[in-house]
Amino acid sequence: MMKSPPMLFTRKRWTKLDRNNASYILLLHLLCILAPFYFTWTCFFLTIILGNLTGMAISVSYHRNLAHRAFKLPKWLEYFLAYCAAHAIQGDPINWVSTHRCHHRYVDTERDPHSPIYGFWFSQMTWFFDSYNLTRKVCPKYFNNFEKVERNKFMFFIKYANPDNVRDLEKQWFYRFMHKTYWLHPLALAVLLFAIGGVPYVIWGMCVRFVLSLHVTSMVNSVCHIWGKQPWNTGDLSKNNWMVALITFGEGWHNNHHAFEYSARHGHEWWQIDFGWYIIKFLQVIGLATCVKLPSQTHNLAALNKSKPHLT
Repeated sequence: MMKSPPMLFTRKRWTKLDRNNASYILLLHLLCILAPFYFTWTCFFLTIILGNLTGMAISVSYHRNLAHRAFKLPKWLEYFLAYCAAHAIQGDPINWVSTHRCHHRYVDTERDPHSPIYGFWFSQMTWFFDSYNLTRKVCPKYFNNFEKVERNKFMFFIKYANPDNVRDLEKQWFYRFMHKTYWLHPLALAVLLFAIGGVPYVIWGMCVRFVLSLHVTSMVNSVCHIWGKQPWNTGDLSKNNWMVALITFGEGWHNNHHAFEYSARHGHEWWQIDFGWYIIKFLQVIGLATCVKLPSQTHNLAALNKSKPHLT
């Protein structure tokens, strides 16, 4: 059931981060208007290739590998996939993983960063533009100096704080580096695309790709908490939605995921297409993915009985 935002988390003000994020996203949407005038099949396939690469990395790297530790990879491959995911322009690994872990901890409550209990569009998009409340939800005890955060032009903060639920990532130099220099990396890709193919490559390879990726990924937050089937008793609004699963590398099997958060496989049935799992399975077969976690029959029965199991 949808409800108005609780008074505890009503917007206090538009911060500089909110204005910056809204401006960036609006600009990228507006530039997509130019896409038909620069259409070529090369640009189209560039968007498809880069979109699938970064979308796959969001699912396999940010979500299943980093946020839930569903499997292990050699560090070189872990960092490479995380770097690919960073080019989806959805934030650096520390911010993305912190927000997602908070989502699972407070799923569909007023402290959930992007629950549709605040409305469809909040979970789809507008939660990006409320950094003050996002900080209060994700890391209320770790506020930084606002002015110090805003002075760093290359960071992509959507929170004004250091989260306390990603210590495992903060210990690693690579993720600290990505956190502090985030905007430089998509900017470098945009410059590279411009050097290779000019304005058409930038419009299609950056703007169109970003807008499509943003809304497709956000459908997991919105659509998969409103419409679909719920075979597992998870105590939240998560749903399995096959249409979303097809375009998000299996992330649409969202009720399965909330029942077994640490499982590397989201599509449990043979007919539940899960491209993210197929990639992980391939990496396991060739010896690169290890310690791959899957739910056992005992875990399945526990989930049916409204118990939320942890995998070993």
